[in-house]
Amino acid sequence: MPTPTLGLIGSGMIGGTLARLAVTAGLDVVLANSRDPHTLAGLVTELGGRARADTPAAAAEAGDLVVAAIPLKAYGRLPADVLAGKTVIDTTNYYPERDGHIGALDGDELTSSELVQRHLPGAHVVKAFNNLGFHQLFTLARPVGTSDRTALPIAGDDANAKQQATELLDVLGYDTVDIGTLADSWRSGPNTALYGFPYLGRPPTGLDADELQHWAAQSPGVPVSARRVKELAEAAVRGPAGASYS
Repeated sequence: MPTPTLGLIGSGMIGGTLARLAVTAGLDVVLANSRDPHTLAGLVTELGGRARADTPAAAAEAGDLVVAAIPLKAYGRLPADVLAGKTVIDTTNYYPERDGHIGALDGDELTSSELVQRHLPGAHVVKAFNNLGFHQLFTLARPVGTSDRTALPIAGDDANAKQQATELLDVLGYDTVDIGTLADSWRSGPNTALYGFPYLGRPPTGLDADELQHWAAQSPGVPVSARRVKELAEAAVRGPAGASYS
């Protein structure tokens, strides 16, 4: 049976972390960014023989599953024609100061993943990997059956695509909690209790904003159970769209 291939469009902090988890789990990866594939030579060398760099369209074509690990403002560059029929895992969050204001999101007419789905009408979008930092995403991964395994939320409109995403997360080291449709995906986004802090643990007291940011970037994180993820998702209250980006 051929080794599954994960296509990664976006190879920054989240995309690079997912690539590391994927090759460790025995998957092949095809990496792409918004620049020339040669700019990923260092990461490809670090990852080893299971990884190669190519264009976004080639990564989309090669991937059995494809992860869009890009800023939301770049969603229009995703190759809709190549991604038709594929499961696309969307990691985006809406940060207006970075992405520019988007009326449909500011007015809660759509979630960011619904916006991505509209751009990719032939694909099956699943929201995942958007609610914790890249460092915690790496350090909290655990094998199947581990007592302190962490759960992550997913959301999507297609049951088969959500099953594919669940299987990928399992291989990469995570349990999953289905929190609903793409319209429900705000429950794991910025300004909710499920975003960031449950996976960080309790910060030291007395930190200023810069110190807190530095601590959060370095914290190994704490496991979050599927039960806790479900509780936080169900109790979520929708606040202002978007969040400050730092």
